[in-house]
Amino acid sequence: MFNFLLRKDERKILKRKDSDAGERGRALEDLRGSLFNEFRSAEGAKRHQHRTCGPAAALAFNFVVAISIIFMNKMVLQTVKFKFPILLSLIHYAVSWFLMAILNVFSLLPACPSSKSTKLSALFTLGFVMSLSTGLANVSLKYNSIGFYQMAKIAVTPSIVMAEFVLYRKKVSWPKALALTVVSIGVAVATVTDLQFHFFGACVALAWIVPSAINKILWSRLQQLENWTALALMWKTTPITLIFLAAMLPCLDPPGVLSFDWNFINTSVILTSAILGFLLQLSGALALGATSAVSHVVLGQFKTCIILLGNYYLFGSNPGIISVCGAFTAIVGMSVYTCLNLKQQTAKIFPHQTSLLPKSKLSKENGSSHNGHYSTGNV
Repeated sequence: MFNFLLRKDERKILKRKDSDAGERGRALEDLRGSLFNEFRSAEGAKRHQHRTCGPAAALAFNFVVAISIIFMNKMVLQTVKFKFPILLSLIHYAVSWFLMAILNVFSLLPACPSSKSTKLSALFTLGFVMSLSTGLANVSLKYNSIGFYQMAKIAVTPSIVMAEFVLYRKKVSWPKALALTVVSIGVAVATVTDLQFHFFGACVALAWIVPSAINKILWSRLQQLENWTALALMWKTTPITLIFLAAMLPCLDPPGVLSFDWNFINTSVILTSAILGFLLQLSGALALGATSAVSHVVLGQFKTCIILLGNYYLFGSNPGIISVCGAFTAIVGMSVYTCLNLKQQTAKIFPHQTSLLPKSKLSKENGSSHNGHYSTGNV
């Protein structure tokens, strides 16, 4: 009898252990399911991108890669003598698409928002202007000096401000406009000593300005308002970009690509440039999603000044006192613009602290209520 009761108690203990194990298993499955939904839904992927790559990290990432690829592409076009800038852009995007296809095979590519949230025309337009922006930038870099290439970027800032006002009625405050003007003047003065350009290259640089502005605006807007992540948006638009780059090849690239010396060193340099191109596209998309189109352009101008001052202090180059003063002036303007942006973001986070408290006290004293209606100026 005693043995029978003992075995009965043992069976109860085993049942409780099985029950606890089952509950732990269900909890683990629930956790796995929540993690899967976090990464495989557009909203979860967007939250994950914000947590892992904030504005400072995205801008720093883009800053390092952008400096690297400018000198790498200049080396490809002039040192390696690869005289095909549109084909170089096509190779960049083909390698990018191949790398993203590998991520997609292993289910590491973030989910895309539903097709209803984003118009197909917006993705098509983004892919088209990406091909123009990247292709024309490399053509400009082939024919013009780096200084003139950076000078052309100055015109992108007012182009973005004007385009955002025309398309979305987005206004820039006078202090910000003044800071951006100081930045543009400073960069112009800083790069005025290196303005070697070709007439055809100058025309290409002018044609590049508008597509570059629209490209940055769309990248920023689609990520911030429609839950796109950088990689998901790249995955959807890269095939469109490849098609338009292939169409541009006969028009802007010279003949003779088959006669190029595709030896190991030249091919390695071109592939390294392509990998940097993928990182530049990714870092630029992350920066535009975390900040704004204008902030991204200001970062590019900051990069120009850092290159000039770095060459002056580290390598003993002598751009002239005027160029150095221009670089410092531009950096001051960028600092002011950054401070104004931080104040604006703080005001957005705490918009009602100064306006709603006095109203609530007044309503209590008068015994009246607003019934939830507020004027648009207080929202």
